[in-house]
Amino acid sequence: MTPARKAPRTGSRAFATTWWGQAWVDALEASTLDSGRLSRGRTYARKGMVGPVTVTPGVLRAEVEGSAPWPYDAAVHLRVLTDAQWDTLLDAIAAQAGRTAALLDGEMPADLVDDARTAGIPLLPEASELDPECSCPDWGYPCKHAAALCYATAAHLDDDPFWLFTLRGRTKDTVLAALRTRRQARTGAAPETGGTPRGRGVPARDAFASFDGVFTPPAPQTEGTESPPADPADPGSVPSPLTTTPPPDAPFTLDDLEALTRDTAQRARALAAGHTASLTCTPLDDAVRLAASGVGEHWFHQLVRSTGLPPFDFARLVRAQRHGGPAGVAVARAPLTPDPAAMAAARAALSDPDNADNTETEDDTAGTVRVRVWRNRLTADDEGVQIRLGPDNRWHPYIREGRSSTTRWWPCAPATADPVAALVAARTAATRN
Repeated sequence: MTPARKAPRTGSRAFATTWWGQAWVDALEASTLDSGRLSRGRTYARKGMVGPVTVTPGVLRAEVEGSAPWPYDAAVHLRVLTDAQWDTLLDAIAAQAGRTAALLDGEMPADLVDDARTAGIPLLPEASELDPECSCPDWGYPCKHAAALCYATAAHLDDDPFWLFTLRGRTKDTVLAALRTRRQARTGAAPETGGTPRGRGVPARDAFASFDGVFTPPAPQTEGTESPPADPADPGSVPSPLTTTPPPDAPFTLDDLEALTRDTAQRARALAAGHTASLTCTPLDDAVRLAASGVGEHWFHQLVRSTGLPPFDFARLVRAQRHGGPAGVAVARAPLTPDPAAMAAARAALSDPDNADNTETEDDTAGTVRVRVWRNRLTADDEGVQIRLGPDNRWHPYIREGRSSTTRWWPCAPATADPVAALVAARTAATRN
């Protein structure tokens, strides 16, 4: 998180002093976003109405002051890169040692961006990629609050070009660890282990970055009764190290602590296997993940209260997590700007008569589904079903539940790469509802 800072008061180009910060502004002003509201956003940013900005993979967030007595929650989404795109980008950086040095000095090498663009890797945002959202009642695209966040971000990019990497899906530490691995592979050098005085630890992120993928569990204790070694494939087999009951007035129980210990062990194993998404979890993401893991009713209600969300909204995110993981939660939280080609391909698949047999219905028009298109969503209003394209390039099935003013769209089945299969899953769930 970075502190709030006022943007320069004159000239749109004054929002950034580096070429990459100005490239962000150029992409913003050349986008499909509402130019009138962008102008209002510039004014808000110059007045310092944008609060501390948080950057996580694919999302910028900040509170922005407006006409109401409380600030609005604004966000800007940017599509994250695929693993294959990241491999290409990291190889391009590692190919020249000076590029890594420049990044560490707070500079973005222009030739790196050019090489990435040539390879089809959009490090800087393209004209249609920025996807704003806000809690204000303005339905503009963007509203002035989200536009202000866009402009304020340019100044932060000046200070740290690694923000662009984080927005594209990987944090600074993750990128540097991957570059270190590539450098060692190129030079044939041994992994950098370093020495640490006995009794003194190292930062967890440094320990993970230097992890070589091999873990040897300690031998069982020989005194008394030996505990059986834990089975890494079975989280439930990890023995609990907790033997002391918390004080009577503690807001948690021994079972609570043991559950958190097991959860910590599972996340540690995932990190060791290279799954780093949890490193950038927000408190809300973590609460949803815990609730989706099957915690008891007491925990569930505690998590709802801690997030401040209405119970129905939290429950919908939990269901999205169970069906689609973190990508499912992103799909449930806000509409996304999809790849136009993916949307066109999905509409073509749903309109293909050859897919009629795949819909498992006696309706002769099943192969020509009539859908309404909005952002990443394809909706069959007359059937009460919907499919949403997620950042994972999978389709997430939804059904309409409730009546009149309480009608809501709910995730209803696991995500799939096939839009026709996703529609079938949504229809099946709708018939059971």
